[in-house]
Amino acid sequence: MHLVQILLPLADNARRRFDGKTYGRVRTELSERFGGITSFTRAPADGMWREGGHTAHDDIVVFEVMAREIDHAWWERYRAELERRFDQETIVVRAIRVEML
Repeated sequence: MHLVQILLPLADNARRRFDGKTYGRVRTELSERFGGITSFTRAPADGMWREGGHTAHDDIVVFEVMAREIDHAWWERYRAELERRFDQETIVVRAIRVEML
């Protein structure tokens, strides 16, 4: 099994917050494809990184799904679609191998 995490920003680069429908669409798409989803939306995480000599910052929410196999082509297309929807240069999508206990 794999745990796939998607880190989504709360606001665009002009600091306009995304509405609930934007996240609801992602939630629906992923739950229909993977049979369930966990979303951490109540306490946004604080993302910070160095970029070109300055420090960038984002408040993010995390969506997680479990998948038996990773369809890399599908995830590459979906990540590109999320980058377009959320007007982001890069959205982090990462997979972690999980051992079910």
